[in-house]
Amino acid sequence: MSNSEATTDMGSTTAITTQTETGLYIDAKALTAHLPALSYRDEALHIEDVSIKAVAEQYQTPCYVYSKQAILEVYKAYSDSFASVEHQICYAVKANSNLAVLGILAQAGAGFDIVSRGELMRVLAAGGQANRVVYSGVGKTYEDIEFALNQGISCFNVESISELSLINKVAAQLDKSAPISLRVNPDVDAKTHPYISTGLKDNKFGIAHEQALAVYEQAATMPNIEIIGIDCHIGSQLTEVAPFVAALDKIIELVHALADKGITLQHIDLGGGLGVRYIDESPVSIDEFAAALLPKLTQLDLKVFFEPGRSMVANAGVLLTRVDVLKPTEHKNFAIVDAAMNDLIRPALYQAEMAVIPSTLSSHGIETKDSQAWDIVGAICETGDFLAKDRLLALRAGDILAITGAGAYGFTMSSNYNSRPRASEVMVSGESHQLVRKRETIAELYANESLWQAE
Repeated sequence: MSNSEATTDMGSTTAITTQTETGLYIDAKALTAHLPALSYRDEALHIEDVSIKAVAEQYQTPCYVYSKQAILEVYKAYSDSFASVEHQICYAVKANSNLAVLGILAQAGAGFDIVSRGELMRVLAAGGQANRVVYSGVGKTYEDIEFALNQGISCFNVESISELSLINKVAAQLDKSAPISLRVNPDVDAKTHPYISTGLKDNKFGIAHEQALAVYEQAATMPNIEIIGIDCHIGSQLTEVAPFVAALDKIIELVHALADKGITLQHIDLGGGLGVRYIDESPVSIDEFAAALLPKLTQLDLKVFFEPGRSMVANAGVLLTRVDVLKPTEHKNFAIVDAAMNDLIRPALYQAEMAVIPSTLSSHGIETKDSQAWDIVGAICETGDFLAKDRLLALRAGDILAITGAGAYGFTMSSNYNSRPRASEVMVSGESHQLVRKRETIAELYANESLWQAE
């Protein structure tokens, strides 16, 4: 048996996980002490001041639930930590693109990092300002660029020479000047899952560090291109600050080399990628992140952009699911729930370990006689349809469970696989809660389809 401990705010340690011979036990109370907005009150799980069971009863399950307070606290932490330099926090919309989330951040003054025309339209619909938007992504089309230029976005993060040429062409036809930065691939190992590593030579993103200077010189000759910045993003769920520092050092080399060529910049964009606690990870704090970077950034005297996504919203959200069927077998116990891999694909796609905790603590615990190791699985016709494996829980049919850390890359990566309607989404603020996306109906899944009419 082994324990995983986490340091509390008071300096003491509390065991969050215990690995036994049969499965993993997560102390839900100890975990929620480290997560924003979640707490147990009289053994009942709450998000802010709202009972999880009450949300499940009113809105049914599966259901994503977000905390407004938690979202704003992280945004403020970023902004406050970098207050000594001119900065803009551009929330990465791909993490969670619900209009309510975007609207809350827009009202707080956030900028936005987008990777599609659809995301830009969402930002605008939520009240975001186009001149606070940076447009990333490797596959921008003529129509995407045209729309973004007409809206007056802040900057294109350019990922290839062909994209640069296309932006120049579209801008010329619109008689506009396109503001750009180059996304430089610094070939820094983010030491994260290979699917979310973006800063290595093997990744599809960005322009190689050794080619960047020549591409900037090429951009400087284009009549409808305005060079304003430099950008990099090395990956996601980084728990150490060292890869960020290594990437920044390489970008600073380029900033000085560009200045020697007469190319001056207005901003440096360090992307996002700061990790979060899902169960027992110990990611670097925003304050520690800022402390490591600020001495170098202050000397540059450039505006600083950041593009946090996961760290802004992951732990602001939970996915609620109901236990429908308990299926103990000789070799494995399955708890079949009403959420599935179509609702939350991270465990199947990334082998992500996410916490599954009860909505009520009574009769739950590692020593409880009813506790067993369960695989938490969905009803989809795939062996890969699982949300967690070998978790020690005392379960009964009808129990409501909460999957924590689900505010990022949860709903946005969901699908209608097996013709399953996507879940509803709810925003909580204090004692208030509001449905911010209604649950899809089955009829809506095929409303845009038609039968083949033979001639």
